Amino acid sequence: MQRLAVVVPVFNEAAGILPTLEALAAQRDADFDAVFVDNGSTDDSARIILDFARDHGLDRWRVIEEAQKGTGAAADSGMRAAIAAGATLLARTDADCLPREDWTEAVRRSLTTGGLRLVGGELVPRRDEGLSWATRTLLRAAVHLAEAFGRIRPGNRDPAYLGPYMMAAGCNVGITAELYEAAGGFPRTAIEDLHEDRALVNAVRRITNRYARRGDVVVFGSSRRVNAWGLKNTLLWYKDHAYRPDHVDIR
Repeated sequence: MQRLAVVVPVFNEAAGILPTLEALAAQRDADFDAVFVDNGSTDDSARIILDFARDHGLDRWRVIEEAQKGTGAAADSGMRAAIAAGATLLARTDADCLPREDWTEAVRRSLTTGGLRLVGGELVPRRDEGLSWATRTLLRAAVHLAEAFGRIRPGNRDPAYLGPYMMAAGCNVGITAELYEAAGGFPRTAIEDLHEDRALVNAVRRITNRYARRGDVVVFGSSRRVNAWGLKNTLLWYKDHAYRPDHVDIR
């Protein structure tokens, strides 16, 4: 089997990261490295991760540091550290997300027997953060609407692209190591400056058409921005930062 690594950017997640660690530890396909990238945390995030790994005998889990602020920089450092350690398949989630128990299994399947070089998974709102069923349904519908809009958006249309636009949320994406390097990786940007997941997808589209959304690659994503900003402002934030609050690192 090809070597799979899971990369998780982390910034001040001590209060809420335990469910994410538990979800990763419960994966049915446990044959993976985990690289947690501490992006300048001022809390005990790194210690909690390392203690959890030690207590559960997870000797392929490690924490590295990235001083440059931004999910793009943190994710890129984690991906490249994983490749340097021998990973040929890469998956990313975030420290406030809960991958379904078959997530690593589904990512591996998509990137090997599925024949894909990039996979974007299904992002489902978490059910433990106080959002109503109606709001969760609206949020999920809005994600699909945003992807449809992305396909006609001028910035995502270019004769050089080899396939249609695809939304691949940074917290639920899988990619082969060779394609990650060929595409230049996640841009090392701050979250306020650029949606690094869209930039990576568009770079991939210039190289291959072997990418797809897969409904069996499932992560339950945090809705803390919706709780803090409301649904409308959250959607505007993801639409080119049309809503830009003073503080974006919601904890």
